[in-house]
Amino acid sequence: MAQTDQRTGEVAGPRTAAVRDYWERHVDNWKIATSAPGTREFFEEIEAYRFEKLTYLESVIDFSGFRGKTLLEVGCGVANDLSRFARGGALVTGIDIAPRAIELARLNFSQRALQGDFAIMDGEAMGFPDACFDAVYCHTVLHFTSNPGAMIQEIHRVLKPGGLAMLMMVNRRSWMNLLRVAMRVEVDHLDAPEYHRITPTEFRAKLSPFNEVRITPERFPVPTKVHAGLKASLFNMIFVNTFNALPKSWTRPLGHHLMAFCRKQRN
Repeated sequence: MAQTDQRTGEVAGPRTAAVRDYWERHVDNWKIATSAPGTREFFEEIEAYRFEKLTYLESVIDFSGFRGKTLLEVGCGVANDLSRFARGGALVTGIDIAPRAIELARLNFSQRALQGDFAIMDGEAMGFPDACFDAVYCHTVLHFTSNPGAMIQEIHRVLKPGGLAMLMMVNRRSWMNLLRVAMRVEVDHLDAPEYHRITPTEFRAKLSPFNEVRITPERFPVPTKVHAGLKASLFNMIFVNTFNALPKSWTRPLGHHLMAFCRKQRN
């Protein structure tokens, strides 16, 4: 049965409502953070942790390459990634299904004296007109949504002809999935209502609306700061160093994240 959000007035199906409610509770629940959610220190702590863990992001995403361009982040969370696009001169908009995320995103931008537009919105059914953004960024979101294919279709719709989509999904055949099964390693948000894993071939099929698609496996192991005990010690001292010492031609297909760069066909 559909549910109406009392804060937004929007009607959502049960799966979408479950996703929204989960992230409403978890968007500010970062194990690494020592500062209160909503403070400048909180945003700086979790941003530093995110970019240390996702070491590839700054090398594959040109955060300063969209000056004067309109850029949408679907599932912006607290908007730390979006703040980097804003500092690079992009005209940014962030949407998220969780009202708490948008509240924190606005606080984040206000404290950094950045300009951006924010809205509570479901990325599977966006309220934007066709072809209104030069670029769309959607990272750490598609694998948590009810229907990744529907969100991809919406991203394609709101992109201008020739526009760029930067999208990420979780690799089903990644090192992290193998480690999780073999050593029963805890993975963040595995309890989310939706959690999709996908192969590069399956991801490419979902990206069929786009004219040009490039997919690369990214995210390789880095030492953990949020786990402790014997498993964490073995992971940090042995697994990380051994994995990263192997030839990249062997390990690249096992990257935990699949990054896709997609171009919409020009008119």
